[in-house]
Amino acid sequence: MVKKGEWVQISAVVLTAEQRAAQVPEDTKATPLIMWVKGYLLEEEAEVGQEVMIETVTKRRVGGTLVQVNPVYTHSFGRYIPEITQIHQLLADALEGGAENDG
Repeated sequence: MVKKGEWVQISAVVLTAEQRAAQVPEDTKATPLIMWVKGYLLEEEAEVGQEVMIETVTKRRVGGTLVQVNPVYTHSFGRYIPEITQIHQLLADALEGGAENDG
């Protein structure tokens, strides 16, 4: 059970597949446009999957389906690539050498 005031994430359909613009690619046109919004739960109690209202940090009130409590960021910058470190070192050496030659 999620309590009032907890930090949550909701989702809501902005445009159904039928409402999508004609010029968007076919695979895009076949899916609804969905928004994801984080904010504080305004309901006294709720369960994931329930329609709720939230208040965002900018005080906007938005309704949608409760999808997550205490949402976290799940993106990353990918796995470590050793070549990037080698390129960084080559550039750093070139820049340091260039500064010495300019002086």
